[in-house]
Amino acid sequence: MSVAREERRLLCDLFAELGPDAPTRCEGWQTRDLAAHLALRERRPDAAIGIAVSSFAGRTRRVQESFAARPWAELVDLVRSGPPRWSPYAITAVDGLVNAAEFFIHHEDVRRAREDWQPRPPESARDEVLWRNVTRAGRLTYRRSPVGVALRRPDGTEATVRRGPNTATVVGEPGELLLHAFGRDRAVVEFDGEQSSIAVVQGLDRGM
Repeated sequence: MSVAREERRLLCDLFAELGPDAPTRCEGWQTRDLAAHLALRERRPDAAIGIAVSSFAGRTRRVQESFAARPWAELVDLVRSGPPRWSPYAITAVDGLVNAAEFFIHHEDVRRAREDWQPRPPESARDEVLWRNVTRAGRLTYRRSPVGVALRRPDGTEATVRRGPNTATVVGEPGELLLHAFGRDRAVVEFDGEQSSIAVVQGLDRGM
């Protein structure tokens, strides 16, 4: 099973366990809102543009609310069953390129909203996919940094995602680096470099 499909399965199992009103690390969203977001992006690409383009955000919100109004079990099944055949996300390459990161991050958004959460242990196949994702996406999410930004795995593997002076290096497992790159404040990472550069990277508005 691909990383994207496994993370989708794990997240949907957690949705089913916790119900529609559990907290998430997505500000203002409960599990129902997050599930509706995931269903919308795969099933209503005409409305999903508002996720990235603020002028369309109102329409996106209305369509997302219509998904959220569905019975909980039905909504979870929509996410679990994956995109319809006509959706771009149904293409295997797109699923691996985009959904592995999307579902890993949102799985952790639910896991880390609970008091007893712990980072998951390393897993080689998953971590290789997430490393490829973060080294690509990091070029966008750290693009506002006035200092250089590098990412480093515990084994010493390193990638520069933003060239600039006084590079700060974010150190952690690939999944934790991905969470940090997308602005998650509970990412388990450390930093290497000048303290002033580290402070800049820690304070960045990180995201697409």
